[in-house]
Amino acid sequence: MTGKPASGTTDLAVIGGGLHGCSLALQAALKGLSVVVLEKDSIARHASGVNAGGVRRLGRHPAEIPLSLASMRMWHEIEELVHDDCGFQVSGQVKVAETEGEMGNLRLRAEQLRSQGYEHEVLLDGEELYRLLPALKRGCPGGLACLDDGFAEPYRTTQAFRRRAEALGVRFLEKTRVLSLEARCSGCRLSTSSGELEAGVVANCAGAWAARICEQLGEPVPLEPIAPMMTVTQRLPFFVKPVVGTTGRLLSFKQMPNGTVLIGGGHRGRAEPQHNGTALDFRRLIRNVQIAADLFPSVRGARIIRCWAGIEARMPDDIPVISRSSTASNVLHAFGFSAHGFQLGPVVGRLMSELIVSGESSLSLKPFSITRFQRDRPAATS
Repeated sequence: MTGKPASGTTDLAVIGGGLHGCSLALQAALKGLSVVVLEKDSIARHASGVNAGGVRRLGRHPAEIPLSLASMRMWHEIEELVHDDCGFQVSGQVKVAETEGEMGNLRLRAEQLRSQGYEHEVLLDGEELYRLLPALKRGCPGGLACLDDGFAEPYRTTQAFRRRAEALGVRFLEKTRVLSLEARCSGCRLSTSSGELEAGVVANCAGAWAARICEQLGEPVPLEPIAPMMTVTQRLPFFVKPVVGTTGRLLSFKQMPNGTVLIGGGHRGRAEPQHNGTALDFRRLIRNVQIAADLFPSVRGARIIRCWAGIEARMPDDIPVISRSSTASNVLHAFGFSAHGFQLGPVVGRLMSELIVSGESSLSLKPFSITRFQRDRPAATS
């Protein structure tokens, strides 16, 4: 809905129409809450619609692993949840070691995970690596893999969550900017570009713009807007199934079902959130493509079809904020996924809805508290 008035009352107002906001809206509606989603642009306009679509547990920060494992179980049942398979494919994900030193780092990683009781990441020796990646350049000693990981279609996924939520009565107000937020003991009042709205609870899922909401609540955060870049080639004969990353260089590499190759991995352009856009850094884009062509000779000479960058929010420790506000008990946060939040979308919506309905989440969110950036600030009780 565009241009509809944001008036009246609702149990939950979600600020931000990306995947995490749409996931929360759906889960809250499944629990019987009335929900309004406020999106300043259009649903999936930014990071949630233009990321690489990786659905991975591989290489997760230790704090994220329990959430990632739970979310992966949801991904394997995604069609039951949103009535769309979201283009989800189990392709496997592999992190390649190009040197013996890098292989040693991967062995250490695998040992550390096993000592913590996790077995989802498996070491590959050279023979196993080339069985999975026969087109890979010669000479790599091995890798680390999650064979049940994969990828999905980001825009399609976010829209699937939106449609399912709408079917349950959630209102989506696009082109609706939140101008101010007043948190009170009895609820919250939001002034928007489409009118005034009263909400029992507000969820800040505003991505690269989430810090603006935090400022209004008196809890500033060191959020950095970033612009990860991606490149798509022409269609090529199929030569690789898993999603591939490297241990020592920035690369995320996958061949899509239509034969095109998607190249990303963390090379950044310039984020311009004040202008709602990004600027590409073509020198870095070229370097990204060169790394891909070095690892996979099949890519050499391929024609580039398009390049882009989406605006995402990065936190200094590269893990998100998923928590109750430190200054307002009826405001929650879910932002700062630092360019790897797509796979976590289903479970974050579920955990946030649990916080709203019961006051507790089924998985610990302590590592993701906003207070980790405010060690010297006392928490308010309002």
